[in-house]
Amino acid sequence: MSALKNKVLVIDDEPAIRKLLHTGLTTQGYQITDARNGRVALEALALEEPDLVILDLGLPDISGHELLRLIREKHEHVPILVLSSREDEKGKVEALDFGADDYVTKPFGMNELLARMRTALRHRMQSQGERSVFRGGDLSVDLVRRIVKVGERDVKLSPKEYDMLRHLVHHAGRVMTHAQLLREVWGGSTDTQYLRVYVRALRQKLEPNPEQPQYILTETGVGYRLRSPD
Repeated sequence: MSALKNKVLVIDDEPAIRKLLHTGLTTQGYQITDARNGRVALEALALEEPDLVILDLGLPDISGHELLRLIREKHEHVPILVLSSREDEKGKVEALDFGADDYVTKPFGMNELLARMRTALRHRMQSQGERSVFRGGDLSVDLVRRIVKVGERDVKLSPKEYDMLRHLVHHAGRVMTHAQLLREVWGGSTDTQYLRVYVRALRQKLEPNPEQPQYILTETGVGYRLRSPD
């Protein structure tokens, strides 16, 4: 994917981080606008919607989660990557539940950030195109015909297993929190342990080695991520 025309809004109150991101992303062809706080960010968003937002949760004027909610209300489809401290697991979960597409923990490597940005931008393009067949490695899911295959092997899933996989496919490359999956698949009426049972069952049917999954990846303490489509 060419990054030459992708506009990125960086929202962070630390000048060093803004400088790092501006330098690192500009050299990769991204067009960068930065904002030192929530107010400046909202002013920038009122003028033009970026292709992607990088948001630090620890802002001085507006709660990061509140700003995330405000952005998502007015800019439904813009991908949002959250910057989070390693210890802030609860904050990560809340950010994803508020509509963030992914998170990167501080300190972060530029290569990891760039990879997650590419995934978020690719997911936006695919969701707008509404592709009917997901392919990632040997796994394919035909959402129209409800056919799941690993290589040439047909995989038979229970209705609930398929429903969970379908939601993961729709968010492929992005983290789905435990709460999101429980709400989407069960209406929020069961507990996390029940979710783990179904993930284990899916892995038994889909993964070459369920103990070292390639497709359904665990985000410890947060949720699950289906590998990005090819």
